[in-house]
Amino acid sequence: MKTCIALRHVAFEDLGSFEPFLRAAGYDITYYEAGYDDLAGLDPLAPDLLVVLGGPIGAYDDGLYPFLRDELRLIDARLASGRPLIGLCLGAQLMARALGASVHPNPAGREIGWSPLTLTEAGKASPLGALAGIDVLHWHGDTFDLPAGSEALASTAITPNQAFLHGPAALGLQFHVEATARGLERWFIGHAAEIGHAGLSVTDLRAATARHAAALERQGTRLLAHFLDRLRPLA
Repeated sequence: MKTCIALRHVAFEDLGSFEPFLRAAGYDITYYEAGYDDLAGLDPLAPDLLVVLGGPIGAYDDGLYPFLRDELRLIDARLASGRPLIGLCLGAQLMARALGASVHPNPAGREIGWSPLTLTEAGKASPLGALAGIDVLHWHGDTFDLPAGSEALASTAITPNQAFLHGPAALGLQFHVEATARGLERWFIGHAAEIGHAGLSVTDLRAATARHAAALERQGTRLLAHFLDRLRPLA
């Protein structure tokens, strides 16, 4: 059986739509809880797939959250190995930092809600081609510079770097491709303070989720399938 390890920072930001797809594809999934489980003792080369999930802290906040140092070392070793790695939101920011790029507050402010991506030509030819023409979920206040040696795949009007590919096996996504309508009900509770501070409405976010989540759940798993299929010659 293939293995997937997911590094989780808050309980409600999980693998979402990725989880049933991976289980159906024969992956055994284990969550490691950042800040609670021992990440220093985790073998970065052990899982067939490593996914670093999102969370409400900064990728540069290791002074406040020392576990981030172990997490960055783990990500750095995984990147060096060339084995499959996906970073989602905070996970993508940690990948960017491990690759030497700056991670910082987005000058345009928070980007929370549903909107489409603008794909680069490389993005259209990549697994992100599955997302052409649909709205995806954004939920971040920070952004990253494109890491050296990485390929830019997507942008939005206020966030130039929404996705990158580093080598064939490391995919960083600033947005939440894994989000589901059911799962977001937990986000609306867990991120209530952030929603209010941003001047947003849970009612409006829920209505937009009802319009867009089904397409994202369908196409997000197609993105994942494409990403994994492309790696088969490397296995």
